[in-house]
Amino acid sequence: MLKIAGREFRSRLLVGTGKYRSNDEMLRAIAASGAEVVTVAVRRVNLDRHDEAGILHHLGSERYFLLANTAGCYSADEAIRYARLGREAGFNDFVKLEVIGDKETLLPDVAGLLAATAVLAVEGFKVMAYTNDDLVTALRLEAAGAVAVMPLASPIGSGLGLLNPYFIRTIKSRLTVPVIVDAGVGTASDACLVMEQGVDGILMNTALAEAQDAIGMAKAMGLAVEAGRAAYLAGRMPRREVAVPSSPATGMLD
Repeated sequence: MLKIAGREFRSRLLVGTGKYRSNDEMLRAIAASGAEVVTVAVRRVNLDRHDEAGILHHLGSERYFLLANTAGCYSADEAIRYARLGREAGFNDFVKLEVIGDKETLLPDVAGLLAATAVLAVEGFKVMAYTNDDLVTALRLEAAGAVAVMPLASPIGSGLGLLNPYFIRTIKSRLTVPVIVDAGVGTASDACLVMEQGVDGILMNTALAEAQDAIGMAKAMGLAVEAGRAAYLAGRMPRREVAVPSSPATGMLD
């Protein structure tokens, strides 16, 4: 089970709700992924659950754990304001915290992220902080009260996959809170490789929504996350620079 701040989830795959071609496609993809945690951008969606055109009308909280996020916020003050708005609109105390520092790369504003985390944690929010793949920042976020740290695999929406496995492994080895890789996963092999680093889960959106077959990709991603986790727990064979026979070298027939 994936455990975050006292909550348990069967699936280690978390998914977003943006960029889908229709609400029907979004719902079918989320169901196919097996995900239980679904993120919603408070700043970018209609928060009226009675409006059939809005995504919240279709996402029942009895089926999914809805995670408000502060996507599109470029300062600590903005992120804090939208986190509070999400809670007032009926979301729970969990928030995926984003404070973007650069509009071109969408890389996080570390100073703003740390400041917002500290404020929201004091206010009772369970902060899941999106950040870069830097160990020092991850440690500071944990110290500031984050209940999960979410380093990127590569830039948001890039689909480049895991660029720095060593940094992700290092972050996971040093933190006590869950590490959920967020951003950059493009296909199932990327997801499997990420999970093989020992992280607790993956959050993805664009990889599903922009796939030619979003529902098929969602199913593939769910399986890949499970396979990567199982492989990590099993422990891979050592890498060698020489060949080693797989069958016995003694007792062979003449």
